[in-house]
Amino acid sequence: MRVGVFDSGVGGLSVVKSLLEHKLFEEIIYFGDTARVPYGVKDPNTIIRYSLEALEFFKNFEIDLLITACNTVSAYALEEMREHSDCDVIGVVDPGVLALKNAVPSADANILILGTKATVKSGAYEKGLGELGYKNLSAIATSLLVPIVEEGLYEGDVLQSALHHYFGSLPKAPDAVILGCTHFPLVARAIGEYFEGQSTLIHSGEAIVEYLESHYDFTQRFEKTELKFFASENPEGLRRTAKEWLNLA
Repeated sequence: MRVGVFDSGVGGLSVVKSLLEHKLFEEIIYFGDTARVPYGVKDPNTIIRYSLEALEFFKNFEIDLLITACNTVSAYALEEMREHSDCDVIGVVDPGVLALKNAVPSADANILILGTKATVKSGAYEKGLGELGYKNLSAIATSLLVPIVEEGLYEGDVLQSALHHYFGSLPKAPDAVILGCTHFPLVARAIGEYFEGQSTLIHSGEAIVEYLESHYDFTQRFEKTELKFFASENPEGLRRTAKEWLNLA
């Protein structure tokens, strides 16, 4: 089975990492729109246009499934992509909502949603969680974490300053934190430690795997997955990042 993974940049590699760990696919084709990252600060029409252009790229391959690893794309462009695609297109918002429900079933739990400005503005997670009865929802646009991750600063003073900037005024640790951007799993340990291990963290990679396994039949597991990486700008830089993040030989 061949899957395409689309992200606005390199963040979707965190989803690829989970797919590899669970051995779901024989081949993964990754496309990062690195020339136009980040999407999270752009208007909805631009996000939709860029996403449909990425969909055209994947039509060069006979993929069985397309995962839009970008939360911003999932919030704004998923339906348009589905209308123009010959295969199933899966976003990360619905899987994230499902994963939260399974991990924290109490509707009274305090849920904190992190994301880009566009994702937070969309209210996509609040809508999905609200339909399930969750009432205590708050969201913070933690956009600074994206360039921090892009710079490889997964720990240290810069990251800690950003976390304090965003979370310092919170009255207490939330029961769960949705990492609503594929960059954020790279600093999940730091976020978890900031909340002193009191918060359940939900991130896109594991949420996607949970969703896939509940909606598709994966009777076969693949010990070896062929990986192909493409980018709209500096593809060698993307491949270097993939090698580092995915621990590729």
